[in-house]
Amino acid sequence: MPIGFVHGRFDDPARPNWDGDAPRPVTWAAWYPAAAGAVEVALPLAPLPRGWFKADMAALNAPLNEGRYPLVVFSHGTGGHGLQQEWLARHLARRGFIAVAVDHHGNSHAEPYRAEGFLSSWERARDISLLLDRLGTVPAFADRIDPDHIFAVGYSLGGATITALLGAIMVRSPFEPGANLGRGPREFPDLADHLPRLLERSRIFRESWASMSNSYRDIRIKAALLLAPGRSVQGFSEASIAAIEVPARIMVGGGDFLAPTARWLHERLPNSRLDIVAPEAGHYVFLPESTAIGRSTDPTCCIDPPSVDRGAIHREVSTAAAELFSTANTLPVDASL
Repeated sequence: MPIGFVHGRFDDPARPNWDGDAPRPVTWAAWYPAAAGAVEVALPLAPLPRGWFKADMAALNAPLNEGRYPLVVFSHGTGGHGLQQEWLARHLARRGFIAVAVDHHGNSHAEPYRAEGFLSSWERARDISLLLDRLGTVPAFADRIDPDHIFAVGYSLGGATITALLGAIMVRSPFEPGANLGRGPREFPDLADHLPRLLERSRIFRESWASMSNSYRDIRIKAALLLAPGRSVQGFSEASIAAIEVPARIMVGGGDFLAPTARWLHERLPNSRLDIVAPEAGHYVFLPESTAIGRSTDPTCCIDPPSVDRGAIHREVSTAAAELFSTANTLPVDASL
């Protein structure tokens, strides 16, 4: 079965961008079962950093194969990009899903980083809900998405994004004074230092910050896969996590600095399962397999310990995702793929 690929952008009229001069953008990319005869080609995946990661071919703008399909939405990690989940998205597309990844404004390397985008992580949940609201307006997907079979995948901070969509309520930012979780992530190491300035000078940021503890639950999501969920999940109220009934599978490497966070979330999330994918696997094992350029340029993201086979872990995760999303709604799994 050929895999199709299409990308686009929605604008959210209810929210401004961080500059306040246009609506908030939600760019997205989709992989899906393409009609027979579609020709796969190398894709222009420019937002993936300078050729660091491998990416397979797909049929650009090919028509969707006949039928209606379940949908999986993806939320990327801190400062990442939706295309970094290409390996899992195309596997699910081959299993009969439409898989769509978004880029989170100000928190994606598809555009310049913004402190606001890193601090106001709850805006990411609204991006996913907007995607679900609007995806059916794309001609390629009109009346082709099964609204009763919608699922979600989140990696790192994306895991917190998806947990919020399941109903968790954030009561404390990891970057506010007294949180004791560091000044910022690897991608924005002085992030906490920007908070006082933004609260003083940016009306847009103040309005977003005030919405931290709103509910962003989206009842359309029926199951979730959380890959190495970020420390922001510890800012959710434990009562709101305990009230979540949606099935979730948490997967993390045994050598990941976020493994304790994954265990913390699992212990509080009632209908969850925790899997350690490999004893020495680190946080970046859920990024694509790397090229020689990536391994030489950024070994932290691109090189795993000798005992870790990133490709094998991806295959394990892909199988787990298909099983979770099929079992959640009694969809058939094609075990031969």
